Amino acid sequence: MKKEIKSIICISDTHFGCKMGLCPPTGAPMDGGGGYTPSRPQRVVWEWWREFWQKWVPMVTEGQPYSVVHNGDVIDGNHHNSTTQFSHDLEDQGNLAVSCMGPIVANCTNYYHVRGTEAHVGQSGVEEERVAKRLGAIKNKYGQSARFDLWLNLGAHRIHFLHHVGTTGSSAHESSAVNAELTAEFVEAARWGTKPPSCIVRSHRHSHIEVRIPTGWGSATATVTPGWQLKTPFCYKIAGARLKPPQFGGVLLRLDKYGELYTKAFIRSITQD
Repeated sequence: MKKEIKSIICISDTHFGCKMGLCPPTGAPMDGGGGYTPSRPQRVVWEWWREFWQKWVPMVTEGQPYSVVHNGDVIDGNHHNSTTQFSHDLEDQGNLAVSCMGPIVANCTNYYHVRGTEAHVGQSGVEEERVAKRLGAIKNKYGQSARFDLWLNLGAHRIHFLHHVGTTGSSAHESSAVNAELTAEFVEAARWGTKPPSCIVRSHRHSHIEVRIPTGWGSATATVTPGWQLKTPFCYKIAGARLKPPQFGGVLLRLDKYGELYTKAFIRSITQD
C-alpha cells in the first residue's frame, strides 16, 4: 500500500566542497589520502544541520512519511577564480555531498533534486546530475535525476520548485522579486489555461522570505529557502548581502487535517567576526 505523503521538506545551497559550506566534524577525505578539517563556524553550522534533521523534521512531520527536495547548488564547484574550496577536484566535493546526504535520503520516502547555478554545479548542471544519480533521486520523464524544475502535488495543491529567483540590493524591497515571481506564475497559468500553483519554492538567495496572497480558493504562497553556507568573500561586496548575517535552515510544506497547505521555516543565524 502506497504511503500518503502530507509533508515535503525542502533544502538548498549546501555548497559541499566550500570552506564555508557544510562539512561534518570528522572532516572531508580528499583524493590522494589527505583530508580537510572543518573550521569552528562550520562545526557550529553542522550542529544546526543535525538539529534540523534529527529534531525539527520529525517534530513538524509528526513522525509521518515525507518527501525531500534539494533545490539546487549541492556542491560549490570551481567558480569565479575563487580559492574558498577545500578541493578543486569535483569528485572530492561530490563524495562529501553523497556521504552527507545519503542518510537524509535513506530516511525519506521520496527524494527529488533540482539543478542550481551552472557556476557551481557545471554547465547544464552536470555535477548536480552526478550527485543526484548517486543518491538515487527520482527521475523525470527524460531520465534526469536532477531536473531544472519540479512540479509536485500535495493533496489538491500544485507546488513548483525552481532554484533561481531575483535578488535585491535593498532590504526594503526584499519581497519584490519574490512577489513578481509568484505573479508571473499566475500570468503563465492564465495564458495557457493551466492550474496555477498553490505554492512556489525558490532558493539561490540563501535567505528566507515568504510572500502570501489571497486567492479565490484560499491563498498562494511564494517561499524562499535559506541556505547552508557561511558568508563567502563575494557576499561582502554585494549590496543586500554584505550587511546581512548568513541564514541556515530549510522549509516545510504540509497539509493540515482540512487539506489546506501551509509552510513553516527552520532558521538559524550566526555572527562572524
